[in-house]
Amino acid sequence: MDFPKFQRLVEERSGFRTMENPTASGEYFSDSCGDMYNFFLKVGPGAVIEDISYFTTGCGFGTATCSLVVELAKGKTIDEAAAITTAQVEAQLDGYPEKKKDYPERALEALHVAIGDYRGKVASGAVADYAVMPRSPASEAPVQTPAPSSNGEKNKLVINLR
Repeated sequence: MDFPKFQRLVEERSGFRTMENPTASGEYFSDSCGDMYNFFLKVGPGAVIEDISYFTTGCGFGTATCSLVVELAKGKTIDEAAAITTAQVEAQLDGYPEKKKDYPERALEALHVAIGDYRGKVASGAVADYAVMPRSPASEAPVQTPAPSSNGEKNKLVINLR
């Protein structure tokens, strides 16, 4: 296990906040230990998760795991985020202690509930179907191409936004 990374995740609590006006949210309660995990999603054009945050009552492993899920899901489409596996989460810390192996599963279950909330809202018409909307040019990475040189000057770098 990468203990320095674990410690950093617990200290920084990346993504630990209750989001105002999320597109969707999902909660999972672990009856085995009493921890609660709640993810909040802001979904934009192309069904991309533009923002994601979480709240948990869990211990350091719960906090660290939720922070890892935030890192893995942000910027992905709903379908890509739904496909994140426990093995991918575990790999981010080079494994979990045996007694903590269920933490990735718990956090991903909360993420799946939030994704299900989003899909349910789309199906009912409560939110727009962002999957059919093209991504906005600002959400795509700039493409760098050299500008043509016609007078012997050094090429200049031109950044074209798609």
